[in-house]
Amino acid sequence: MNPLGKSLIVIGIVLVVVGLLFSLGSKIPWLGRLPGDIYIQRGNFTFYFPLATSIVISLIITLVLYLFRR
Repeated sequence: MNPLGKSLIVIGIVLVVVGLLFSLGSKIPWLGRLPGDIYIQRGNFTFYFPLATSIVISLIITLVLYLFRR
């Protein structure tokens, strides 16, 4: 198979997985509330940075892409 075709298939699968995460993200109770996520609220100012959640999602995507490349 053409490398461009393989790349398009992988990109499509990744987009489907990301779309499912966005649509089902509110139903996964731990997503976005992991220990290590930075949340600061002072008066009218709120700062939220999902550090641990980003690392977990990055590890999952890396594992999926590694399995597809084999």
